[in-house]
Amino acid sequence: MYQAGLVLEGGGMKGIYTAGVLDFFLEKGLEFSSVYGVSAGACHMCSYLSKQKGRALDISIDYLDSKKYCSVESLLMTGDLFNVNTCYHLIPDYLYPYDHDAFEQYQGKAYSVVTNIATGKPEYLRLRDLRKDIVKVQASASLPLVSRNVKIDGSYYLDGGISDSIPLRKSIMDGNRKNIVVMTKETGYIREATAGVQLALIKARYLKYPEVYKLMAERHIHYNDTLKYIERQQENGQAFVIRPREKSNVGRIEKDKEKLLALYKDGYRDAADCYEELLAYLEERE
Repeated sequence: MYQAGLVLEGGGMKGIYTAGVLDFFLEKGLEFSSVYGVSAGACHMCSYLSKQKGRALDISIDYLDSKKYCSVESLLMTGDLFNVNTCYHLIPDYLYPYDHDAFEQYQGKAYSVVTNIATGKPEYLRLRDLRKDIVKVQASASLPLVSRNVKIDGSYYLDGGISDSIPLRKSIMDGNRKNIVVMTKETGYIREATAGVQLALIKARYLKYPEVYKLMAERHIHYNDTLKYIERQQENGQAFVIRPREKSNVGRIEKDKEKLLALYKDGYRDAADCYEELLAYLEERE
């Protein structure tokens, strides 16, 4: 196991790119002492830590046609676009069982990044037993407007990407001098401001939680600042970045299996292409 942080950005269905990277890591037996997953990154992190190669891909594409997985019907009936019972209970418990024993063999620390909607601050929730902690992954992947607020220990949470899309700062603060950052946005990407209509809907939906509106209104500022921070950490050796080379045609809520499979393969290929460079980075003495 390398003493390094692995930081996994979210991005909805674009996160299938991360699944490809992580499956390559599994093939090579690459493990890291700390892993931070955001939204879709948190979901795919789980299959990586249980060493179930291919599981994240299969789950992402096998249920696309089911209204009980991701659908407007689910949103209208339950308040969640991604059906909570299907995603966090039916699939891991029955349809594609999660290997809890393998997860518990992981000797490092895994964190699901969530946003406390009352404080507007990110929180990094440790995953110890996914039988109980799966709700922390659910919270990390609960997108505003299309998900219900998730209650954990008396507080309410939503998607971690709202407050800390790429938690490299946290990893470095935790003492990780080397970090592998897997991003789902292509090289050269710059986040634009959230559309006014969407902000209006958020303001109305979260009247009791004004920090959510503030975070979404300023999200592009904080995200683009983080991109600059990552560039600086690359220069000083504290970050090794794997990200798509070009913009993909996969949407945040994508239903086209071929597009998803192609992006997964891109992630696997990009990880393979930089493997020797990555090993040199990890094994270089400071």
